[in-house]
Amino acid sequence: MANSDVSLLAKLENIKEIRGKSIQLEKVKLKLKQEFDITENEEKCLQEYKVEMELLLQEKMAHVEELRLIHADINTMETTIKQAEEERNRSLENAKKLYEEYRPLKDEVDGMRATIGLEKLAELTEEEEKLTPEYFDKQKSEWQSEAAEPSIPESLAVAAAAAQQLQVPRPAKTERQAFRQQPPPMKACLSCHQQIHRNAPICPLCKAKSRSRNPKKPKRKLDE
Repeated sequence: MANSDVSLLAKLENIKEIRGKSIQLEKVKLKLKQEFDITENEEKCLQEYKVEMELLLQEKMAHVEELRLIHADINTMETTIKQAEEERNRSLENAKKLYEEYRPLKDEVDGMRATIGLEKLAELTEEEEKLTPEYFDKQKSEWQSEAAEPSIPESLAVAAAAAQQLQVPRPAKTERQAFRQQPPPMKACLSCHQQIHRNAPICPLCKAKSRSRNPKKPKRKLDE
């Protein structure tokens, strides 16, 4: 009888140990499945984030290209303005010389007309009010002060110059299309319902993940 009791007690101990190990095994298995689900879920999220990052980079490069084109247009316009200023100043100098030639010649003609009883010719100011001796000196002074002012704001010039330095591939010999600024594509956050950037992985307002296809992470709380 003593041997059978010992054998029974040994079996009970084995059953108790097996039950404890089984409970421990089930807990480990549950944790393993949870970590596996989290791993798979985060892998899907990671792939989405990479796609969104690629889209953001493409959008960034599109804006860089737009800035480069704007900078090229600014350079062209500055050259055009400079050429127009040179042409205007050249015309002003020619007009001044012609005015200096016109004045004594008109006085001579008026004197000759007076000898035969004719009236003087009309003054230039009657035809063009601004055409006076002071006009030439005044215009030259004003234009020189304008030339000392920057043609574009410094902040825009810096941004355009930075964009110009970036290497952006572009097709050869293509015509520049007119650029019209448009607001960035937006979407509504599913948590706070505010408008955020279409490709933003996280809402900058409520910090919620901006995605709807994936479930939330399972809780880690387990009964130890």
